[in-house]
Amino acid sequence: MRDHLDHPAGAPRGFSGAPRVARSERFSAVLLAGGQSRRMGRDKAWLEVDGQPLIVRQLALIRELAPDEIFIAARARNDYANLGVPVLADRHPGQGPLAGMERALALARCDRILVLAVDLPCMTTSMLAQVLAAGRSSGGAVPRVDGRLEPLAACYPAAARAIAAERLDAGQNSARGFALACREHGLIRVLDLPSDAASRFANW
Repeated sequence: MRDHLDHPAGAPRGFSGAPRVARSERFSAVLLAGGQSRRMGRDKAWLEVDGQPLIVRQLALIRELAPDEIFIAARARNDYANLGVPVLADRHPGQGPLAGMERALALARCDRILVLAVDLPCMTTSMLAQVLAAGRSSGGAVPRVDGRLEPLAACYPAAARAIAAERLDAGQNSARGFALACREHGLIRVLDLPSDAASRFANW
């Protein structure tokens, strides 16, 4: 499968050709890699796209944007130690991506954090840069394609951590529900994208 990145000859894998986010626009980033693929019977983070593990590909996308710091949010038992990125164990095990988002929001140094799921093999750096730019004024932005929110390739302000923690404590672990709650509190804006952007958010 092609990895859907613009990849000029001689450029490193994960290169998108997209401009980096300005260094004055500081942000943290977290790669959500907590899921075990029931369909595939193994850790989906190590599935390969064009000969490259998904987790390596997604970290390359994030690094192109030059965040202040990067985390990997994962279950307690994982094999990510050699990737050179701090691994955060969920404080709410088994509660899905929102648990990883809450943990990263609690520890991030910056006022906003870029979130990316590991199992979005068609995501691009340019799309993530667009999300970051959209959230510049409000602190956060969540893409929406054909009426469907995409909360796992989004940007959230640090203030959203309280909402995430409250919802997890109440047993409400829906990432979309969290995004909607953030919008209701004025913490994010919705970034409407054309229908042809849907492929970027297709997950494994």
